[in-house]
Amino acid sequence: MLFFSVLVGYFIMNIDELKRKAYELRIDIIEMIYNANSGHPGGSLSAIDIMTVLYYKIMRHNPEEPNWPERDRFILSKGHASPALYAVLADTGYFPKEELMHFRKANAMLQGHPSYLKTPGVEDSTGSLGQGLSFACGVAIAGKLDKRDYNVYCMIGEEGQIWEAAMNGARHNLDNLCVILDYNHLQIDGNIYDIKRPQPFVEKWLSFGWNVMEIDGHNYEEIVEAFEAFKSVKGKPTIIVAHTIKGKGVSFMENQADWHGKAPNKEQRDIAIEELKRYV
Repeated sequence: MLFFSVLVGYFIMNIDELKRKAYELRIDIIEMIYNANSGHPGGSLSAIDIMTVLYYKIMRHNPEEPNWPERDRFILSKGHASPALYAVLADTGYFPKEELMHFRKANAMLQGHPSYLKTPGVEDSTGSLGQGLSFACGVAIAGKLDKRDYNVYCMIGEEGQIWEAAMNGARHNLDNLCVILDYNHLQIDGNIYDIKRPQPFVEKWLSFGWNVMEIDGHNYEEIVEAFEAFKSVKGKPTIIVAHTIKGKGVSFMENQADWHGKAPNKEQRDIAIEELKRYV
């Protein structure tokens, strides 16, 4: 059962509850991608622990009022990981969980990439990779101009116009902006080191004037500690470089680039669900 405070807008979960919840959400991710016979399991599974901490521990939000002006904002720049976001939004009450089984269906609420026009709780329509951070900078600037105390959280890969947005965030001293790099080392056609070589990440972001933290993106104590530390940083934006495992939680998907954008068949779905249920 979820506990929600209307006064402060926080879900309250301890570390053990967060871990169990993330595995429940992993089951939803596998089920919706299997049912759609389409989607991106690898990056959704690598990102779900961080999203779980944000929505059930850190962020101020209200599913009964998705556009509540005082809410914290989460922007999924790597929009292909939408199954993770949809699983969280459904579980926290933004829309009925039955909608998950309409994922990627024509005219359904839950499209392959998030759409703020269709889905309650989605802040921005993302899919052109890298553009979410530019949008997040704009939302953070708006918060400053409106003198609101909300924070903006943006999950990225390393694509597109990231670096121009990084300059913008530092230029405007956006200490209400926290970026999370889901650093799972793989993309659709292999290891990032063999393709674009975007590293070293820490040094790059430091050179752009950001506060940089580096964590294990599946260690809940480290995730919570990093988000709490972000709130005390003044005068500059923060990026959390989260080392994650693509396909985390499903043995045959872990660290396999093939599972970037491929749906499991029934046998694979059954094996995955059986593995995940051991942790719920």
